[in-house]
Amino acid sequence: MKIQNIFKQCSAVLLSTVFLMIGNLAAQPVDQSTPDGLIKSVVSDVMASVKSDPEIQKGNIPRIVDLVEKKIVPYTDMRRTTEMAMGPNWKKATPEQQTQLVSEFKSLLIRTYSGALSQLRDQTIQFKPLRAAPDDKEVVVKTVVIGRGDPIPLDYRLEKTPNGWKVYDMNIMGVWLIEAYRNQFANQIGQNGVEGLVKFLQDRNKQLAAAKPAN
Repeated sequence: MKIQNIFKQCSAVLLSTVFLMIGNLAAQPVDQSTPDGLIKSVVSDVMASVKSDPEIQKGNIPRIVDLVEKKIVPYTDMRRTTEMAMGPNWKKATPEQQTQLVSEFKSLLIRTYSGALSQLRDQTIQFKPLRAAPDDKEVVVKTVVIGRGDPIPLDYRLEKTPNGWKVYDMNIMGVWLIEAYRNQFANQIGQNGVEGLVKFLQDRNKQLAAAKPAN
C-alpha cells in the first residue's frame, strides 16, 4: 500500500513522538510547556536511546515496544487520534468498544512501525521555527528528517491539554496519519460494524506479534 510505504520511510522518527502514559524518562525531563519544546525533547531522547542500545539496533521488538511505551506514549493523545481516524463512526462505538479501539490501534501503530527504530542510525532532525500565537490551543510543529536520501518533511499536530502539549497526528510527505487510516476503518465498519473493526485490529496485532523480525 503506497500510504503505508510512505509512513515506513519515516517510521523511526514517527514513533519518536506519537505512539503517544507509562514509565519515567531516564534523561532530562521532557519540556511540555511549549509544543516545539516537547517535540525537541522527545525526539532527542528517543534517538539517543536507540543509538545507545545494541538490543534495539538488533531489532529486539520487546525492547523497542518498551521504549515506545515509556518515552513516547505519555506525550500523545491516542484517544483523540483514534476518534479522528474513526470519524462519525466513533459515536457508534460503545464506551467499552472505544477503549478497545484505542488500545488496539495504539498497539497496531507501535508494532507496524517499531521495527524501523532499529534502523535509526545517521538521521538528524531540522526543526523549523514555530509559527503560532501564544494563546493557540492547537499548533503544527514542522521538522525535516535529514538522512542519506532526500530530506523528508515531517510535521506534528499537537493540542494543549491540562497535562501539557500532546501529539495526536503527523504529516509525512503530505500524508496525515489519521487520514491514512480513516478509509480503512470506515470500510471495515461498513462491512462488519464496529465490532468487526475491533476484531480486525486484534487479528492484525496477533499477526504482527507472531511475525519474526526481518534481518
